[in-house]
Amino acid sequence: MKIPASHFVMKMFHRISPSRSPRTLVRIGILAGFGLMSGCSASAPVLPRPRPIVNYQGARIRADYEEMKSVNEWVTREQENIVNDPSFWVVSNATLGETLPWEGMRLAQDSVILNVPLGVRDGQLAYQIYGHLHLMVQMGRQGEWLPEAPDARGYDLERAIVDRVANVWILGRTVFDTQPFAPLDELAYAKHFDFLDAFIFTARPDLYGSERAQWVRENPERASEYREWFAETFNREPPGVRAKE
Repeated sequence: MKIPASHFVMKMFHRISPSRSPRTLVRIGILAGFGLMSGCSASAPVLPRPRPIVNYQGARIRADYEEMKSVNEWVTREQENIVNDPSFWVVSNATLGETLPWEGMRLAQDSVILNVPLGVRDGQLAYQIYGHLHLMVQMGRQGEWLPEAPDARGYDLERAIVDRVANVWILGRTVFDTQPFAPLDELAYAKHFDFLDAFIFTARPDLYGSERAQWVRENPERASEYREWFAETFNREPPGVRAKE
């Protein structure tokens, strides 16, 4: 279902980096095509029901309406925080190629810089939420923004954040009709089909060694099942295995 452009608000401040590549300092309200619904009346807006999405290989995601309402609530709150909280910056740095949210992320005391692929306007929000959550952890606000994992560290923390990013994209694709984007689609499908651990461990082979070893011991066939599922679902190897594009 298409949401009219009048239902969205965008706040962006632009600057040019020393290399003259475009960079966006984001106090972002709503990205065009994806985000908060601003009501036209005093009554609360009704979230559209999610529609099934299907990729070229026929893999399908059917999102649960109640779950999407819950996701939309915290996405709304998080967007408002990125817009209105003056204590930090979320910085989107335009880059080429298929980049996952964690690739090239740089955390500072009161800012986070993320590499967002050029032309991926709909997906920018998912990248910003990934960076925002890491920044909130660094600023001592983990319990506020990750109530399901208030004390998580290491892999457990990363998994909780990536799980939220996947939900952001499922919300966008099924409710707000965002355009497909391969890296985020792959993440969303992996989460939906219970391959999130395999996705993270495969995409980031140099991290989380002890957690990976334990996962392999407990799930000895899961890595091969994941690669087989991924090839059938996307007709290519998963990130971390395929050559970087």
